[in-house]
Amino acid sequence: MAKTDARAPGRRSAASVGTAARTVVADSGPLLALFNTADHWHTPVLQWLQANPQARLLTTWPVVTEVCAMLARRVSNAAALDFLRWGQRGGFTLDAPGAEALPEALAQVLLISERFHDLPFDLSDASVADLAARHGLRHVLTIDSDFDVYRDARGKALRHVLRDGWAG
Repeated sequence: MAKTDARAPGRRSAASVGTAARTVVADSGPLLALFNTADHWHTPVLQWLQANPQARLLTTWPVVTEVCAMLARRVSNAAALDFLRWGQRGGFTLDAPGAEALPEALAQVLLISERFHDLPFDLSDASVADLAARHGLRHVLTIDSDFDVYRDARGKALRHVLRDGWAG
């Protein structure tokens, strides 16, 4: 298996990208594809990240957990470890509520899940929608059409950066 550095962009922390960084909430699908060269989304995700070096990926523990589990199952344990090492080098920023904020974060994830009860329950998706709402973000790196339904805190649709780009 190829080394992660050959597949994924290098360090992407806010410090290395600078003040012009644009934050994108990262869902599990594109992150999984990035570390699975057999996934048909691998190349589009890699190309988008390379074309947008200013992007700062922000994600959640449920997303990281899902990506690691799926990589270990579908690709290899080494791929899951490569993903974590990429995150450690700044490939993504983990938004983790502190212990005092966890009850409110869980309450919001539950509200989102109940509000969109027609969709299959997905903790990762709900955590991404909550993260976008808490930070006032609209841009999501996703391949999941469920995000066409989710809305930001002002009721505006979230934007799929792979499909819709940065504008708006």
